[in-house]
Amino acid sequence: MFELAIMWDWLGFAVRWLHVITAMAWIGSSFYFIALDLGLRKAPDLPKGAHGEEWQVHGGGFYHIRKFLVAPEAMPEHLTWFKWESYSTWLSGAALLMIVYWAGGELYLIDTHKADLALWQGIVISAASLSIGWLIYDLLCKSGLGERPTLLMVILFILLVAMGYGYNEVFTGRAMMLHLGAFTATIMTANVFFIIIPNQRVVVADLKAGRTPDPKYGKIAKLRSTHNNYLTLPVIFLMLSNHYPLAFATEYNWIIASLVFLMGVTIRHFFNSMHAGRGLPWWTWAATVILFIVIMWLSVAPLEQRDLAEAEKAGIPASAQAFAEADGFQEVSDIVMGRCSMCHAREPFYDGIHRAPKNLLLETRGDIAKAARDIYLQAGMSDAMPPANVTWMETEERDAIIRWFRAAQKG
Repeated sequence: MFELAIMWDWLGFAVRWLHVITAMAWIGSSFYFIALDLGLRKAPDLPKGAHGEEWQVHGGGFYHIRKFLVAPEAMPEHLTWFKWESYSTWLSGAALLMIVYWAGGELYLIDTHKADLALWQGIVISAASLSIGWLIYDLLCKSGLGERPTLLMVILFILLVAMGYGYNEVFTGRAMMLHLGAFTATIMTANVFFIIIPNQRVVVADLKAGRTPDPKYGKIAKLRSTHNNYLTLPVIFLMLSNHYPLAFATEYNWIIASLVFLMGVTIRHFFNSMHAGRGLPWWTWAATVILFIVIMWLSVAPLEQRDLAEAEKAGIPASAQAFAEADGFQEVSDIVMGRCSMCHAREPFYDGIHRAPKNLLLETRGDIAKAARDIYLQAGMSDAMPPANVTWMETEERDAIIRWFRAAQKG
């Protein structure tokens, strides 16, 4: 039987799968062209306007690649544009954001103990912040800072740190990490959509009209492409972080996110230097390891948590009342507290668990009512939880969870 909860969960899985595939395509092509660009070599027989060339071997054949710094003398008959990898990654990511963090906002987006906001207000902040971030960044690039790329990168880093702190003052830790990644990814895709591709279209139009293209368009696109290069690895970390509570569910999660951006710079600097033939700056790996050790230390620093009494005092939100009042809720509460709460607690007491997995708390009736859909899908309709059934949840108990959830929906 296809229920809305099951269909919605599969929709989320499908969109997540699409997002991962398109991100792989975008990141792969981006890293390839960065390495290609840095590895170009001069040759005596280069045509007019060519900046360099490179020979490559792959798949049993040889490739001879030449790059024209501005444009060739004539428009080629066939031209491949690399843009849909970026667009489809952002579009699928935006869809996933809506499915998980907007539709499931009361559980994943809003932390009422940080900011007493209605769900719609959180969604507005979520959507508006992504657009505003791009506008601020674009203004910085178009200012005189565009001629001072190092200073511009420092200011961009400060902007990202400020956004991480701001998100953490409003959203859950998981949503903070995800939104900071989406904020950054929006800048990257907007660079492609609003700057890089339009500039390339101007060059193509000039070629078709027989005009000499202005080299400034390539220079502008190069600046934005460089930013995308250094931001890619941190975005991947932020997108994966929602699976690791030690990253998102700690007091200093926004500082962890900030340090990850620095790790992205050190790692990419090593590979960029290697591809450009400027040597191997091994010091970057030492810096990366130090940053990672600091991140690990921050992840186990004291975490500000509400105690059990305060959680009970918070009550059950209106959206979860139906589950709290449905037949079988008391039975399910006993099952969940007996089989799940040793890990999903504010202070877990299961060996090896230091933070509640995915920051999902299941200690109180309010916790359980709010997490009804997750409990139904993870422990009722499937045996994903408890993992490996380590607490020996019985089939009858899973059936009770299913009956309770469906009773709440019918009511």
